[in-house]
Amino acid sequence: MDTRRLLITISAWLLSLSGVRASGEFTLDVEPGEFTIERALQQARLQKIHHQTDRSVLRLKPGIYRLSQPIIIRPEDEHTTIIADGDVTISGGILIKGWKRQGKIWVADVPELNGRPIEFRQLWVNGKKAIRARDVNDFEQMNKILSMDKAKETLYVPTTAVKSILHEKRAEMVLHEMWCIANLRIKGIQLMGDSAAVTFHNPESHVHFMHPWPSPMVTADGKHNSAFYLTNARSLLNEPGEWFLDIDNHKIYYYPRAHEDMRTAEVEAPALETLLKVEGTPDRMVRHVQIEGLRFSHTTWLRPSLKGHAPLQAGMYMIEAYKIRPQLSRPNGDHKLDNQGWVGRPEAAVSVNGGEGIIFKNCQFEHLGSTALDYHIYIKGGSIDHCTFRDIGGTAILAGSFGSEAHEAHLPFDPNDRRMICTDLTITNNYINDAANEDWGCIGIGAGYVRSIRIVNNEISDVSYTGISIGWGWNQQPCAMADNRVERNYIHHYARHMYDTAGIYTLGCQPHTFIQENVVDSIYTPIYVHDPNHWFYLYTDEGSSGITVRNNWTPSEKYLKNANGPGNTWENNGSQVADSIRLAAGPK
Repeated sequence: MDTRRLLITISAWLLSLSGVRASGEFTLDVEPGEFTIERALQQARLQKIHHQTDRSVLRLKPGIYRLSQPIIIRPEDEHTTIIADGDVTISGGILIKGWKRQGKIWVADVPELNGRPIEFRQLWVNGKKAIRARDVNDFEQMNKILSMDKAKETLYVPTTAVKSILHEKRAEMVLHEMWCIANLRIKGIQLMGDSAAVTFHNPESHVHFMHPWPSPMVTADGKHNSAFYLTNARSLLNEPGEWFLDIDNHKIYYYPRAHEDMRTAEVEAPALETLLKVEGTPDRMVRHVQIEGLRFSHTTWLRPSLKGHAPLQAGMYMIEAYKIRPQLSRPNGDHKLDNQGWVGRPEAAVSVNGGEGIIFKNCQFEHLGSTALDYHIYIKGGSIDHCTFRDIGGTAILAGSFGSEAHEAHLPFDPNDRRMICTDLTITNNYINDAANEDWGCIGIGAGYVRSIRIVNNEISDVSYTGISIGWGWNQQPCAMADNRVERNYIHHYARHMYDTAGIYTLGCQPHTFIQENVVDSIYTPIYVHDPNHWFYLYTDEGSSGITVRNNWTPSEKYLKNANGPGNTWENNGSQVADSIRLAAGPK
């Protein structure tokens, strides 16, 4: 059946069979099916082998392509275009059917994929994201911790905050920590009068209480102690739009909104974390592949359910971290080092490794549990242009290494094999809205160790933390970064949940880098942040060096230059910047 769905364009194919090459292009029309894209790629590879065609075009017919495993684009697929011929969705979701009513709550069996019940942390009903059952509807009403004991790996909270989950098996705490949140799986609760001692599972408990930054906030007056909410408990399922997954009994519970009829509702549960991977090697890159007009939807983010999630910054989770006492002196004026840490990288719906000239154009990324699109290592050139990102759990666009799991996060990253570095990537004319809605410490566009990246004419709004973050390393030593440009972006309504933030934020030494002609406006003001004044329009953080910041329009000059290195230039930033610059920002 799937093979018959591959409708071969006769003109190019028959001429190639006869030894006559028309244009050297092989075209396939592909209809929806679980493996039709994979088989089309295989067919195109064979055509290149046997008939020496140079290029392949896969035209995807309208429909939903539901996957049971990621599509992998390999070096053999060079000079391939995958283009939507209509409304095309690449989905990692499974429809949940067979709902039965139990009072106000409806229940269904958890579907299986590849012979096993699926586990997930997101749910969409009629295209709208449902709420994983939690103890507060309004985050402004979150409870706050009372104190902590790092040696005992314990947080003390009001007893009233946890009474409803005392008998729940897999409840979680989501803890606000300055510029990150921690997802902590609750191991035990001990009531002690008006307070309760809460402990957590490993590995996240050990990592979380070992590292100093970020850390739960406990202030003298208690007014700015870290806020938290509780989730993943059947007892918290009490408001329309909420759901709960009983992973032990393979049941899904949902409290419908007023207008939802569960007999006809389209309910999507994500079964995959990754939909598409471009996988080359430094010696055999995937070259000149273009993805155009596709929608990527319905992925999950499982790490918090399996191992918890204790990030360092920008969604990069710590796998080991600890304090240094006494603090370690560093060269060239860098702050003394008071901790060491090693980080891992979140999963992405679409990832690129070992790619040259990989292009995403006019694509949509929506309803995704973690990172949407990730250009990681061994990246040369390529572009992300006129794409839309909506309802993203983590970072919308991620680029460049943030150091491997073997690389201590505060060391300058400058590998001998420079091919590792993400170089000459262009990110232009994209629209990003509602990103970092699960991991609040993620960002709109995040770039780590990158060279000659161009982030130009994008619009970013309704993100939980920073709009654009570029650089890594917290030091001013020369490293892999240089020659980057962040220009004419429009960033507004940012920091929905986190502070110690900016519309545009930099770290580390990146000579000949320009932050110019951007517009940054309209910051959120959540009441539960650790310091309500600690936010900025532009923020050059530790080690930022060799950066020119000029002609950026902001309502006022609320900027921070924290422990910067040499060679930074600030010119003509603020509300006096010409209207022509302000009007030129954003997608074109």
